[in-house]
Amino acid sequence: MEVNKIAKTIKEAAENYEPKKTANIADLEKFDVSEPIEEREGKDNDGKVFKYNVLVRDGEDYRIPNTVLETVKGILAANAKHDKEVTTFSVEKTGEGMNTKYQVISLE
Repeated sequence: MEVNKIAKTIKEAAENYEPKKTANIADLEKFDVSEPIEEREGKDNDGKVFKYNVLVRDGEDYRIPNTVLETVKGILAANAKHDKEVTTFSVEKTGEGMNTKYQVISLE
């Protein structure tokens, strides 16, 4: 059996290590409502399964919080009442953890 040895030290590996983090739709400059999304499953700290939505762009997953979907739905409905169609949005994120807030902005 052949072992693939990596010619670097623990120090070099540690310095180059970047933990995998989940990107968020707020990390995107903008998005279009026609972009497809996928439903995924994860487990919380207690091992309970939960579902979440992601927009996949250039091979990277961007999580879409339910509050963002709810706000986009409201903006689309309000504009439809006035025969306006909006398709492009951006999201601003403030706070962290349970104090995270999202502001959805129509770019049209």
